[in-house]
Amino acid sequence: MNDDDVPGFWRTLGLPGLNDVHVHFLPPRMLRRVWDHFDSAGPLVGIEWPIRYRWSDAERVAHLDKLGVRGFTALAYAHRPDMAADLNEWTLAFARDTPGCLPSATFYPEPGVLDYVTGALAAGARVFKLHLQVGAFDPLDPALTPVFGLLAETGTPIVIHAGHAPIGAEYTGPEPFTALLARHPRLTTIVAHMGSPDYTSFLDLAQEYERVSLDTTMVFTPFFENLVPFPSGERARLRDLGLAGKVLLGSDFPNIPYQYATQLDGLVDLDLGDDWLRAVCWGNFARLFTMDRAL
Repeated sequence: MNDDDVPGFWRTLGLPGLNDVHVHFLPPRMLRRVWDHFDSAGPLVGIEWPIRYRWSDAERVAHLDKLGVRGFTALAYAHRPDMAADLNEWTLAFARDTPGCLPSATFYPEPGVLDYVTGALAAGARVFKLHLQVGAFDPLDPALTPVFGLLAETGTPIVIHAGHAPIGAEYTGPEPFTALLARHPRLTTIVAHMGSPDYTSFLDLAQEYERVSLDTTMVFTPFFENLVPFPSGERARLRDLGLAGKVLLGSDFPNIPYQYATQLDGLVDLDLGDDWLRAVCWGNFARLFTMDRAL
């Protein structure tokens, strides 16, 4: 399908639209830097990565609306000290002005981190984002212990890039993430990209820990399958976890080199059934974020 076909996809499933847990909106200066990074990423990952939706915020919000994406995030992530609080101010303001956007925030191991995370929660933050690859920090950093404790206590989800793909770093992979869960077993986490390429290990963790889920971001698309294919032998577990509420649609919009619809094609091609598609594309997000509350 192409993007024009997306509303027909969810209507056929009897859904009111789509929910996407992995969408990025960033302050303009940071967004330009991120796009510049992707422009130069080809030599690093062995494939060109042109940004498909290199548009203004307003154009991208309008496109999500046209697609029928009713709930989405505005994920930002800090990669050095003294930037997370400002990012949170921007993303929370963006959510206040953007129907359907979950108030989103981030944090980094630094002095004052608990204070600004507490402030973000007070300002309405409902999801946080961490990127262990780009941030290059140990999730067991002592500065983060009270933050993870607070988020575990409040049940606030964290979308966390914990896997090695596309390029591994010191604190990516299942081992650092497992150590984090051992310390904070009640932490609510959504593992970006299903933990690629260590799919099996992260599926294990989603089965073991009640509050660990996975997002589909870029997985099952031809682009990602050429880099880090999902093991066909794990499809049955993927089906069961999705029906159990532990797999959520993610796209990485706008930082993708193909149409949004390509992610949905990849999910359809798994042939895991309409109930699974309904859960992944709408219901699991709706339950996790209690969408009876105003977005």
